[in-house]
Amino acid sequence: MGETKILVVDDEAIIREGLRRILEGEASFQVETCKNGHGAVERLQQEDFDLVITDLKMPGMSGIEVVKVIKTLQPEVPVIIITGFATVDTAVEAMKCGAVDYVAKPFTPEQILDKVGKALEQKKVFLNEIVLRKELLDNHGFDTFIGDSKEIQKVYRRIMQVAPTDSTVLVTGESGTGKELVARSIHRNSPRREQPFVALDCTSLAENLLESELFGHVKGSFTGAIQTKMGLFKVADGGTLFLDEVANISLSTQAKLLRVLQEREVTPIGGTQPIPINIRLVAATNRPLKTMVAEGTFREDLFFRLNIIPIDLPPLRERKGDLPLLISHFLRKFSQEIGKDIKGLDPGAAKLLEGYEFHGNVRELENIIERAFVLAEGEIIRTEDLELSVAETEEESAAFGGYVPTSADELKEMKRHVRERAVEPIEKAFVISALERNNWNVTKAAEETGMQRPNFQGMLKKLGISIKGQAGK
Repeated sequence: MGETKILVVDDEAIIREGLRRILEGEASFQVETCKNGHGAVERLQQEDFDLVITDLKMPGMSGIEVVKVIKTLQPEVPVIIITGFATVDTAVEAMKCGAVDYVAKPFTPEQILDKVGKALEQKKVFLNEIVLRKELLDNHGFDTFIGDSKEIQKVYRRIMQVAPTDSTVLVTGESGTGKELVARSIHRNSPRREQPFVALDCTSLAENLLESELFGHVKGSFTGAIQTKMGLFKVADGGTLFLDEVANISLSTQAKLLRVLQEREVTPIGGTQPIPINIRLVAATNRPLKTMVAEGTFREDLFFRLNIIPIDLPPLRERKGDLPLLISHFLRKFSQEIGKDIKGLDPGAAKLLEGYEFHGNVRELENIIERAFVLAEGEIIRTEDLELSVAETEEESAAFGGYVPTSADELKEMKRHVRERAVEPIEKAFVISALERNNWNVTKAAEETGMQRPNFQGMLKKLGISIKGQAGK
């Protein structure tokens, strides 16, 4: 027990010392304390810990922010949140960000020791999964992706080519294909592997909050800026910054992002002095940036800055040969997490999955296997345990195969596809009608409709409309 290292983070000295006495005195843990979140992040960058206990409300950097950073610096480290009775809902929100448990004030030594014991047990389960992934590394040459199809092998090779460099990478692919896994693999195989990996979903924040998150802000720079905050560009200094769904950044923020990438320095909101940064940027999107450039919704110069090394991830339906390996992996994963011993799938269930389209890709497969794992009554997953209908595997099924999204990201992606399919016939009729009225002259058609010529051309390209041979008809 003496080798188990715990980091306690709280702005109240009496809480810090009380936890130290409980953990060192009654359980012989090795305890280190920090009085704020920034100090904790610095220690986590320098030292490995087995567990972190952090207060929820602290000046400067909240407990939720600490959890997010820990999940990027040391994702295997469990975090327990300390909260007052009035903030239990917020503590639950922190758990959604990655904390494993919370304890409300006032607490007893018995409560703390019980929570710590359970959290350390969960860590053992997580580490067992790491061992399984190591086996996959030995057998298949990679530690995050599962598969040996020629499609995924191309991705492996590209990652290993780009990882030793500092080149910016743009990862494209449908939702659920594993874009963040690519970014993490690049980081882990790079010279920056010992430095932070920081990830941000660009759709999760409003424009002003996104800029604050990226660039930081100084105290008093806007309403609510009660403390100076370090931006993620600085948090990731020396390491890798991953910007997911970069297509959703507004044009004004795109301009600021471009300047940061060009100058390699960032000026916090409300600040006057630029701060030099040293990061490797990996960006990702499930939207066609070239089309967005043509439409005027994404800056061309930023696209070229991001698209230095492109990596396109194939959808699962294009690498069905990897299904057995993926299914086997998820069976082992949920066996550990749920505590049931499932041997495999019966032939009918396996055949049903082989014919399924997987519009949600690997994430959807994981959800299907988890559901079947819970519902299965024996040691074999049956067809009915999958809860998929035959219609879901046929082309005439609904746009997403009857799949019900399980996250906000998946819902947004599904809505985007549905909108595109519904709007496309209208767009096509609009464009063709304008061209016909103007003898298929693109410039005149654009002017008549009130569109800029590049945007009108972008619609032509997106819709696959060719004007060759049409003029004069």
